[in-house]
Amino acid sequence: MTATADWDAARLVEAFKALGNPARLQIMQWLKDPEEHFREYEPIADRRSVGVCVTHIQAKAGLAQSTVSSYMSTLERAGLVRPTRVGKWTHYRRDEERLAQLARTIGTAL
Repeated sequence: MTATADWDAARLVEAFKALGNPARLQIMQWLKDPEEHFREYEPIADRRSVGVCVTHIQAKAGLAQSTVSSYMSTLERAGLVRPTRVGKWTHYRRDEERLAQLARTIGTAL
């Protein structure tokens, strides 16, 4: 398989596994338009530049805090989201550059 240096076969598999879970895939879809999907939650920081607070992701998903933290760690390790600390809270946003690289790699490698 031909892939870019950033998305070798192992990284592709990691990304596919991360997105293979329905809840993680749903979170990625929500994070694509955080203003729309998290409007019922008062933002702690700017959602576009900093991301969505993990507590808001947890509340929307209806999952345990530990489960959401684990899911977000998986997405982060796969290079799909970036964390930012704001006070005691972690915020997450999609890594659009990495997602674009992934899409290009899928288009050329598969």
